[in-house]
Amino acid sequence: MKIHLWFPNIFEFKGGIQVYSAFLLQALQNLGPAHQYRVLLKHDTRTVGEVLLSTNTRYSFAGRASLRWRTISYALQLVWFGFWERPNLIIASHANFGVLAAKIHKFLGIPYWIIAHGTEVWDIQNRALTSSLVQADRILCVSGYTRDRLLAEAQLDPQKVGLLPNTFDAQAFQPAPKSPQLLERYGIKASQSILLTVARLDASQAYKGYDQILRALPQIRAAIPQVHYLIVGKGSDRPRVEALIQELELTDCVTLAGFVPDAELCAHYNLCDVFAMPSQGEGFGIVYLEALACGKPSLGGNQDGAIDALKNGELGVLVNPTDVNQIAQALIQLLDCTYPQRSLFEPDYLRTAVIASYGFIAFKEAVRSHLASFDRHDYI
Repeated sequence: MKIHLWFPNIFEFKGGIQVYSAFLLQALQNLGPAHQYRVLLKHDTRTVGEVLLSTNTRYSFAGRASLRWRTISYALQLVWFGFWERPNLIIASHANFGVLAAKIHKFLGIPYWIIAHGTEVWDIQNRALTSSLVQADRILCVSGYTRDRLLAEAQLDPQKVGLLPNTFDAQAFQPAPKSPQLLERYGIKASQSILLTVARLDASQAYKGYDQILRALPQIRAAIPQVHYLIVGKGSDRPRVEALIQELELTDCVTLAGFVPDAELCAHYNLCDVFAMPSQGEGFGIVYLEALACGKPSLGGNQDGAIDALKNGELGVLVNPTDVNQIAQALIQLLDCTYPQRSLFEPDYLRTAVIASYGFIAFKEAVRSHLASFDRHDYI
């Protein structure tokens, strides 16, 4: 069995799609260790670490080409290896790659799957992209929200559209006491109530909801004067966020932590009392899983993939992400432990439940199920 995996990157940048892609490769390697895998990476230039290395896995990199020529270089690699190796299956972890997969399928008959994450498959205006989704042998959506929206907006066969939710590294995120070093770094007292958001501060991703929390903070401070809001993440939106913090006179209770290395991320989750990201455009949101694995009460928006991550409110609070008052009231109740859903204040329950639903074992079994039900080849 030969499987080609088309990924943006997995080694030299860590975003939601990159983490998802790496776990997908790991699951396939575990399920079919005798199969041959060709991983074609658009932006990476090399492998990092040894977790995903295998004698049956080969990597090809287009990241060595300049940005100007990288897309062309990558496309040529996809076509060359497709014609040369004739894989049994192509899996594209970004919908945009599906356009070329459809062309290869037309000439060579190679079946292909597309992973649908979120905004890249919402309100599609590109007819070629829509056509590639229609022709795909399988579309795997990371959330029920993305699946339902995709089916509502495109003329797809529902039988070909399945679910493969995000997963996370449960061992890397575990409950722990608040770090004295981090408290000192940010000038926060251990007695203070801490809110946390982990998100890229990118101008194109203001939908993450940190604006709404900032606007809710005056109301929260009236009820909980010592509250402190910590935002972890860097990006082009930081100057605007800094201006908003000054405008709202919140400089004494908000800290923009900037980039935090993976090794410190768990400690940041454990620093907070409540994790909050009332987003409006999240395809799923791995950060919710990481926070829950650390036993933290979590709040998300009720208009995107957070519905799946928080299991329709079973594992966290879902609010209208445009309603500042509702956000404020929910966060006040979570911070002072008066929210009526008492299970949200039980760290062991939150951790056990999120691992059962979204841990790697559950993810791997979902991959196995999709492979087994794909009737054109026996992949197991």
